[in-house]
Amino acid sequence: MLFIVIIASALIISVAIYQYKEQAKDYHESRLERKENAIKRDITYQLESMTFLLESRNPSLLTQKKINEISKVHKLKIRLYNLEGKLFKTSLTDSTNSIDKKLLDKEIVTGLIKNKNHRIVTNRVFEGDIYKTSYSYIYNEKVEPIGILNIPYLEKSNFYQDELNEFLKRISVVFLFMFFIAIILAYFLSRYITHSIKTVIDKMNETQLDKRNEKIVIKRGSEEIHNLVKAYNGMIDQLEENAVKLAKSEREQAWREMAKQVAHEIKNPLTPMRLTVQSFQRRFDPKDPDANEKIADFSKTIIQQIDTMTTIASAFSDFAKMPTAKKGELNVVDVVKHAVEIFSEPYISFFSEKESILINSDKTQLVRIITNLVTNANQALADISNPKIEVCIKETNTFAEISVADNGKGIDDVVKDKIFEPKFTTKSSGMGLGLPMVKNIIEAYGGTIDFITSTNKGTVFTVKLPKK
Repeated sequence: MLFIVIIASALIISVAIYQYKEQAKDYHESRLERKENAIKRDITYQLESMTFLLESRNPSLLTQKKINEISKVHKLKIRLYNLEGKLFKTSLTDSTNSIDKKLLDKEIVTGLIKNKNHRIVTNRVFEGDIYKTSYSYIYNEKVEPIGILNIPYLEKSNFYQDELNEFLKRISVVFLFMFFIAIILAYFLSRYITHSIKTVIDKMNETQLDKRNEKIVIKRGSEEIHNLVKAYNGMIDQLEENAVKLAKSEREQAWREMAKQVAHEIKNPLTPMRLTVQSFQRRFDPKDPDANEKIADFSKTIIQQIDTMTTIASAFSDFAKMPTAKKGELNVVDVVKHAVEIFSEPYISFFSEKESILINSDKTQLVRIITNLVTNANQALADISNPKIEVCIKETNTFAEISVADNGKGIDDVVKDKIFEPKFTTKSSGMGLGLPMVKNIIEAYGGTIDFITSTNKGTVFTVKLPKK
């Protein structure tokens, strides 16, 4: 809108200036022609009044007094030339006498002959002023040319220039008023338009795949905005549908992977059980005096493998089962201290800044966290000449921080990002469920777990649990 107002103002002002200039040009041309015709009539009248010269009428016979009178009446300088272009009469009352020519250019004389109107107008600049100079024939009663009339006409455009300046002042005020009105209208229109667009942008920024997204409802807006909102709402429906399909696919994939892992882990003890049973079946002799001893060994082996399968089932059950919301007030210092005392290794030490730090959690789950982290740290100390594990507790404004540090071999950079993934393990034995289970428990109670590690220098796991 502002651009249109500015362009319209510029165009109208340009057209107005052009129109005033053309109007002034037409005025001067028509005025010069009127003056020229009037002077010719006066000259003709003066010649007709000289009846004694009727048969030999010639402009050169006009007296200087008559020429000056005609010039004074019409306020224009007059020059009279014969048909060959030689000056024979001129008024002396004009300051432009210095530009008088005694003889016309041949081009002018020839041009008058060739021009069908027998009239030529030229422009000349003298002392900074613009003169329109006309050349035309003077005729006798028989319409025969008897001389050439030359009138230098000074173009004075002060009146038109003043009119133009006044018009430009008035139109500038009008356009300035229109410009401010356009600014106000543009502001409110842009607010009206961008309000709907901002609503769409805010909703788009809030769109997430892992949560339910609200549709946009706009009561007023342009057709384009409604089409945009309709497209967005359709995208939200499709996004939710795809999210459901993706979640279902991920759950199915997770269960498939879990089933494969369970099957794999269960097959491990089943194979030695099968071999043991087959061997016992082939070699067992009821009459053998050591039969009871062999039955005892066989039973012991089978029980061991069953215990292994029970451990596997318990591990998967613990991982799949999120901790119940059995939150209660407990002193994290006492719980962690008792959990560390379970381990008999002399290089495991415990430190705490305070004797009591209260949190809302479950004692059993907290013991499982500490036991798992200390066990992992202990296993990382294999082949370390001076093993060391430190369990420390400190307090911040909002969290109780538990750190388990060791000086073991550390965690390789290539496996850092996989350390909390189910089934991932760097050990020769184990199912890779310990740290994922710990992470699930901690996050269920609103906490976080992180670690820093350095190859051949050790690892520090830090657990943050919200204070009461």
